[in-house]
Amino acid sequence: MAVRDTAGVITGLVLIDAVGVDIPGEPIRGFFSLDARGVAGYSWHDSQRFYVDPAGVPADQLARRAAGMATMRTLAGDPYMHDPKLLRRLRHVDVPALLVRGESDRIVTPAYGDAYAGAFANGRLEVIPEAGHLPHIEQPAAAFAAIDRHLHATDSPAATA
Repeated sequence: MAVRDTAGVITGLVLIDAVGVDIPGEPIRGFFSLDARGVAGYSWHDSQRFYVDPAGVPADQLARRAAGMATMRTLAGDPYMHDPKLLRRLRHVDVPALLVRGESDRIVTPAYGDAYAGAFANGRLEVIPEAGHLPHIEQPAAAFAAIDRHLHATDSPAATA
């Protein structure tokens, strides 16, 4: 949306552990091939805390999860989880962009986050310690503090001058 925003409606971005670009040498983990234990291991800093054994999940919740995964699989598309042209288009996005990543994310690497942030004309990466692919859930105070700092910095008169 930001790439195509010629009217200037979007004034800033916050992307939390986003995927969507193809970074050579930095593959996106094959998330849909993982079982529940694998998802926990690759997604969370503290996988023991967040692992949920599917055997103990009620059938209606399992059905909702399956529907959510089917939707995500459809949205992820082919090629897997990225738009081949997006990385080079991001340089045209000049609004402040904060990319928040968990330090322990193993769905994509820290180098993936660095390259993604660097593709924006005005991008910055903030890494959240002791967090995996969902830092806003695992370390909400740190993730939201990073977002608050970004919002305050980009809302100041110096940032808009």
